[in-house]
Amino acid sequence: MQRDRNTVVFKVKPNQTEVILIQHQLIEACKQNDRRAQLKLYNKYCDGMYYVAQRFINDPFEAEDAMQEAFIKAFEKLAQFTGEVSFGAWLKRIVINKCLDKLKARKLELVAINEQILGTVEEEENWNVDDGVGLEEVKKAMEELPEKYRYPLMLYLIEGYDHEEIADILNISQVASRTLVHRGKKKLQEELKEKRHGTGY
Repeated sequence: MQRDRNTVVFKVKPNQTEVILIQHQLIEACKQNDRRAQLKLYNKYCDGMYYVAQRFINDPFEAEDAMQEAFIKAFEKLAQFTGEVSFGAWLKRIVINKCLDKLKARKLELVAINEQILGTVEEEENWNVDDGVGLEEVKKAMEELPEKYRYPLMLYLIEGYDHEEIADILNISQVASRTLVHRGKKKLQEELKEKRHGTGY
């Protein structure tokens, strides 16, 4: 069907190029310590980053503190943002690191593992849970895992990081990351099976 030449077309939303350009301008303004631009960037990402923080820190006040401290650090280090990854991905990495710093400060044993006794683990992409198990149920079961399995597994399954990135974030080897994720998956499956069969309570 041909469009009438006199038809006026209104753009409801900016296209992807325009969105990227607007965000680039906002980031550049933030680099110049423009407080209004910083507030706009904060408002754009604060909710999403708060939920990321909550996945690592159950206390809502501590999670909010971690999120806000991460923003302060991000604004201080904004000159290091090169645009190789999206700003959201760059910011999320800072939020996660801040959460892990807080957990370490609480003397939680993040990863206690003797890498010398670890063998290379084959990656299992086809791991299954029972039908009807929802994301929230998986997250809840994950919270009950020991820290040394929980955090690598959260980074891998929920945040989508690969083993190289997880190794860098947690300061462990990629072999350790693969092993912890592999074992964490097994334990998570066991937790979910127990809950589904009513023996986990």
